[in-house]
Amino acid sequence: MFFVDTIEVAGLGNRSYLAGGGREALVVDPPRDVDQVIAAAARRGVRISHVVETHVHNDYVTGGPELARITGASYLVPAGARVSFERTPVHDGDTTVVDAGAGLALRALATPGHTPHHTSYVLEADGAAVAVFTGGSLLIGTVGRPDLVEPRLTEDLARAQHASARRLADELPDETTVLPTHGFGSFCSAGRAEGTATTIGKEKSANEALTRNVDTFVADLLAGLDEVPAYYAHMGPANAAGPAPVDLTPPTVADADEIAARLAAGEWVVDLRNRVAFAEGHVAGSFNFEAAGQLATYLAWLIPWGKPVTLLAESTGQLAAAQRELVRVGVDRPAAAATGEPSAWVREGEPLAAFRRATFADLAARHPGDGCVVLDVRRSSERAGGFIEGSVHIPVHALHGRLGEIPAGEVWVHCAGGMRAAIAASLLDAAGREVVAVDDAFAAAAKAGLTVRTA
Repeated sequence: MFFVDTIEVAGLGNRSYLAGGGREALVVDPPRDVDQVIAAAARRGVRISHVVETHVHNDYVTGGPELARITGASYLVPAGARVSFERTPVHDGDTTVVDAGAGLALRALATPGHTPHHTSYVLEADGAAVAVFTGGSLLIGTVGRPDLVEPRLTEDLARAQHASARRLADELPDETTVLPTHGFGSFCSAGRAEGTATTIGKEKSANEALTRNVDTFVADLLAGLDEVPAYYAHMGPANAAGPAPVDLTPPTVADADEIAARLAAGEWVVDLRNRVAFAEGHVAGSFNFEAAGQLATYLAWLIPWGKPVTLLAESTGQLAAAQRELVRVGVDRPAAAATGEPSAWVREGEPLAAFRRATFADLAARHPGDGCVVLDVRRSSERAGGFIEGSVHIPVHALHGRLGEIPAGEVWVHCAGGMRAAIAASLLDAAGREVVAVDDAFAAAAKAGLTVRTA
């Protein structure tokens, strides 16, 4: 008998896995906060004997070295990965016994494409393939993007992705469960992954790498690549060097005077509350990144790397969850933090800032009109599917450095659903612009009477 437990890292759109038999288990692509992995193994009553990486990750900081150190597990890393720490190098075809009593073994399959050294691992029970950990190779309906290593390698890696997907499909039984690390909202995915579970057989009929010839696949893959989060540039080097253990202890408590001083010094003060509460009242100059949204992705993407950040949260629980999210992308220690109500975060006599929220129907009643600026902060790939006539386009991840490009007037900012518009509205508000955050689904724009164009 064997088990496979999924460890969701929903904020980053990734999954890690704990798999084993009755006594021993392995962990694939662990997150940096390894305490949850250790707890999962404890619930199963198994010892972690192996920690396994499919590749050197570009989208998050791994917990592999720390998990291997704590548990005494063997740390399996593809032999081709250039790393500066001790590990067990894995070559194509290598087999590792995971739990002898359960007849479990792990067989390595070289699947380059997402990275040159990418390796998938087949979980075998009594010699039969039962699951394959595909990392950033074969995903659900798509593959991992090939452009995160080196621009000059992108086309070659895209072709390698096609060959690697074919190899998995050719060598494994149709009933083999496919267990990818990426593809659940991760920007490491080359396309939109649909669903939460799949098999080799299902992918043969649905995955673009298995239904298209190599030239068509590569052309479509390269044409569809989206923006790369800026913080990705720091993840690969951190993982190759071997990340340090995390510190999730509570940060230093900041009072109103310290919050004001940090703002005056040009540091980032980030309010984690929901966008409705933030719009109604917040510390002037603070930015809104909702704790319940894709906090780690967007804060790490927008913040100048290494800049001190102070977190403002409605509760200690919200603050602790945010810290956990952020260490996964290398934002290790908040400079300070405060919890409670925004009235306690400003000095006596200082008012809270606020701005309006609206719907696309409200915008339709105002646009086009003198002094009304419509700002679209979606990604270019989203805008290609339709945009409001006369709108200005600056993706939210580029906005902080391009505020001077926004025309004078009242700025009505929108995205696809409201979360990124709230981030953008907070940046504009902090810069002193008059702003209205459109908190509505983009599908409502045309229904409200706004002219939506595709070219």
